[in-house]
Amino acid sequence: MTTTPTPTAETTEQSYVIQRPEFGGGAKGPGGFSTDQADVATEEMLVNMGPQHPSTHGVLRIVLRTDGELVLEAVPHIGYLHRCAEKIGENVAYYQYIPYTDRMDYLAGMNENWAYCRAVEELAGIELPRRAEFIRVIICELNRVASHLVSFGTYGLDLGAFTPFLYAFREREYILDLFEMVCGARLTYSYFTIGGSTHDLPDGYLDKVIEFLDYFEPKLDEYRDLLTYNQIFVKRTANVGVISKEVAIGYALTGPVIRGSGIPYDLRRDKPYSLYPELDFDVVVGEGEVGTLGDCWDRYIVRMKEMKQSCKILRECIAKIPSADSGEQGGYRVKLPRNFKPEAGEVYVETENPRGVLGFYLESQGGPMPYRCKARAATFCNLSVTGEICREVLLADVPAIIGSIDVVMGQVDR
Repeated sequence: MTTTPTPTAETTEQSYVIQRPEFGGGAKGPGGFSTDQADVATEEMLVNMGPQHPSTHGVLRIVLRTDGELVLEAVPHIGYLHRCAEKIGENVAYYQYIPYTDRMDYLAGMNENWAYCRAVEELAGIELPRRAEFIRVIICELNRVASHLVSFGTYGLDLGAFTPFLYAFREREYILDLFEMVCGARLTYSYFTIGGSTHDLPDGYLDKVIEFLDYFEPKLDEYRDLLTYNQIFVKRTANVGVISKEVAIGYALTGPVIRGSGIPYDLRRDKPYSLYPELDFDVVVGEGEVGTLGDCWDRYIVRMKEMKQSCKILRECIAKIPSADSGEQGGYRVKLPRNFKPEAGEVYVETENPRGVLGFYLESQGGPMPYRCKARAATFCNLSVTGEICREVLLADVPAIIGSIDVVMGQVDR
């Protein structure tokens, strides 16, 4: 199939005529049409998908160049949610920037808080008590489960399955109740602070977490029967949006997106931090179980299996966490001066967010505010592969592909 003329930046709003290949024979078809060549030409169309479209997960606009039901090109346009978050980080005190990190990934606010606090602590050479590290791991693994539940529910919704969405949000409410117990908030938390957390875990909190795990883990088997191996769901996701290992590495993809392509890259194992070197868990990767390795289904199943691994981590942490009265290691934070001023220097620290690698670069010149603040967000990099995997696919496949990336636009428009 050849396209005339070739689209350019100056002609993207025009329509293009597709010249069909010639067919053999000289007979006349129904209605008198000749079958020895294609007399009928089709026109390409530019279709805007979003920002209003629910399958694009928020304020993302994708311009699709289509030939009938076939997508020839997909160009994501960002910039509909820009808040200048990084520049704000250079104009407020270190403590004051923590609430802004919640908004960067509003489905995994605890993980965002942790990533930023780790960067500041590395910059200032702060070492946390052991109990404080356990608290962070427990809270962030709970948030990883909550984030993957939203991905599971909305992905089913993208493909026409409404019931998984209701189930996912039902389970997520239990986790939000647990977050409300520790910090009073259910979406943007600011629970972690530089040197630990704002409060210790309340009495009976770990028993509530165990109660949730006992309730939740059997639900994962229900999800398997409800959606994971549902024949319609498998046909919509298997062999669709395939990301090869080479493409995944070339686009610097991270998180479940790169692990779905069979690459076991997880910072909790590859660049271990906090207590993760002591914990027993598996790095889940795609295996091409129902289709081609690296397809939409593989990225989906990685998140489903990661929830099981998070439950395993939570149970181990609950069994090992020091009590609050166990001396220095039983504290929940390090006391720091209110006018906190790290010494001059720079640091770049990466953390494994539910969507992939989240890195913070900070530079200090000895003042109360960072001189430079820069975030390396997983969704921004993962979204860059959209044009590569949305070529020569059906229009109905685009929501499946975008949903499998698990986009949160707060990480993209920073």
